[in-house]
Amino acid sequence: MGDYFSRYFTRIGFSVLASIIGALFALPLIWFLFAPFNARAELGLAIPDPFTLSNFVTVFNNAFAIRGLWNSLLHSVGGVILVGIGATLAAYALSRSNLPGKRAVTYTLLLFSSVVSGSAAMVPIFLIINSMGLIDTHFAVILVFAGGLLPTAMFILRDFIDGIPRSYEESAMVAGASPVQSFFDVALPVIRPGVVVIVVWSFVNIWGSFLIPFILLRSSDKMPAAVAIYSFYSEAGTPIVTLLAAYALLYSLPVIGLYLFVSWRFGFRFFGGIKA
Repeated sequence: MGDYFSRYFTRIGFSVLASIIGALFALPLIWFLFAPFNARAELGLAIPDPFTLSNFVTVFNNAFAIRGLWNSLLHSVGGVILVGIGATLAAYALSRSNLPGKRAVTYTLLLFSSVVSGSAAMVPIFLIINSMGLIDTHFAVILVFAGGLLPTAMFILRDFIDGIPRSYEESAMVAGASPVQSFFDVALPVIRPGVVVIVVWSFVNIWGSFLIPFILLRSSDKMPAAVAIYSFYSEAGTPIVTLLAAYALLYSLPVIGLYLFVSWRFGFRFFGGIKA
């Protein structure tokens, strides 16, 4: 009986502790959701009183900030396309080819992309982009994003492709399919969940990036949302919290929408198969 009550009270104590920890994490998120609709963004005013949409009206009247959202979308979609296509083809080639040292090549690329990244790589990247005459262009930003994400994306996708037996493609080629057809009709449907993984991962990484566009771009009308969000700070560097919260909520919507779409379409069941 004593052991029963001990386990019972232990379980209650664990549940209470978990609830407290969950509440500590949930309260800032609740404030974040309600603050954009509040006339005064005070910590004690979680529920809007009074409820207002004036913060969003002010945000949408800020052309620089709204243009930043479109620029972020342009960078993210462009980078995702390059990473998705490049990583899929490269990972398939590395997985199916008999090149000597291909494993060493993959790990070397992954190592350098992990070590030489961020601010450490910005000086050579800037010099290369400047020598190409691409400073202050969206293409330069997309190209740098894609180059930085490709090695890791290739590494992730190669694991998916290595899990596909070669006999699948060999059977298709015996039936008369060309190597290109066997890739598009047999291999690609199976590795599609892996492609979705790198697409979501690439989009999130590019969407929230600040340093690369801030260094490579000069025109204010080309800046992404990560840079444009600073327009909601006063000249003294103090954030205008209500406007910042409203813009941050808009800034989060594409990532949340992508998450919901992938969850609805794939249910995060990242596995593949071939239909007979």
